[in-house]
Amino acid sequence: MDKEITQEVSAQNRKKATFITLISLVVFVIAIWAVRATFKSSLKRSEITTGVVKIGNIENTINATGEVLPEFEEILTSPINASIRNVIMDAGNKVKAGQSILTLDKSSAQNDYDKQKFQLESKQNEIQKLKLDLDKSFYDIQSNNDIKQLHISNLADAVENAKRLFNAGGGTREGIEQAELNLKVAQLEKKQIENELRNKQKTMQIEIKEAQIAADILQSDLNALQRKLNLANIIATRAGVVTYVNKNIGANVKEGDALARIADLGSFKVQGSISDNSLDQLHSGLPVIVLINDTQLRGHVINVSPSIQNSIISFDIQLDERNNKQLRPNMKVDVYLITATHNHIMRVNNGPAFKGPTMQDIFVVSNGKAERRTVHIGLTNFDYVEIQDGVKPGDVVITSDMTEFKNSKEVSISE
Repeated sequence: MDKEITQEVSAQNRKKATFITLISLVVFVIAIWAVRATFKSSLKRSEITTGVVKIGNIENTINATGEVLPEFEEILTSPINASIRNVIMDAGNKVKAGQSILTLDKSSAQNDYDKQKFQLESKQNEIQKLKLDLDKSFYDIQSNNDIKQLHISNLADAVENAKRLFNAGGGTREGIEQAELNLKVAQLEKKQIENELRNKQKTMQIEIKEAQIAADILQSDLNALQRKLNLANIIATRAGVVTYVNKNIGANVKEGDALARIADLGSFKVQGSISDNSLDQLHSGLPVIVLINDTQLRGHVINVSPSIQNSIISFDIQLDERNNKQLRPNMKVDVYLITATHNHIMRVNNGPAFKGPTMQDIFVVSNGKAERRTVHIGLTNFDYVEIQDGVKPGDVVITSDMTEFKNSKEVSISE
């Protein structure tokens, strides 16, 4: 009987011990969690960066890249087929309007000019000869017409004489009829001559006009070639800096080939590039910030390329301050397209503490401690972050990365 009671008590004792062990483990876990939740981490002030919440404006931006280019760059091309004889100016040299940059061997074009000039002179002589021939033909026809008129007058007198002679009894009716017939034939012949005269006048005008048109075409071609020969003296048409010159002396160049470029370095623009994912936000007139080192230059998009190459869209930016001293040709710059603006909002300096989500935790410095707060983020750009709630103007926000304290409600700050 005593043995059975001892086994029952032992079983109860084991159950009780097991229960106490489980309770102890639960209490231990809860204690650890409580300690971790209430444990006050610490960091040094030199390890963090902070920003003060202020009232101001903020602009939402999207990032792009850009290259500084001269706003005005003139490309000098070869006006003729020629070869490069001499290079006078090298890239980087400053030039004034009228200064020669390089010279071309234009002997071939000069030969073409002399040949066309001879053809024009020949055509002009041909026109002069044609006018003389036509004048002579016109004069001959006119003379025949005048002679025929005199002949008609004589025949008219013969008709009258035949009639008077018949009335006087000395002539016959056949004589009158013959005289009248001769007069009619002469009159018809005169009409034929007059018609030939009119046709000759029209023919003369057409032939001279055609010859003159041919001569005018030759003259126009000759003038164009003369202009090209004049332009073959490659000179600067405006002051600037030579940014490129073809220095291959003796090389053959075709009409239209680029020989030199002259840029006005007193005025610049920016050519931007951005992924085609932002195409719906890119348009002419969009405000832009161009960042050169620590200098911000404002401007706006003036045109967008209609084509997309390798998923990249190009656009041109006109700067408000086009002659800023920091601008240099072919300089790579950061471009920020302003897509939205909020005025009179709370903002703080941007930093690694702001990860991107609309709602996130930040730390606010107060009385030597950093308190974790949950806030809503609005617009962001490379300078500022909009904080919509959870802080007030004057609060000091830690802007450096605080990821390692994400489970801490409060962090002590030591000097």
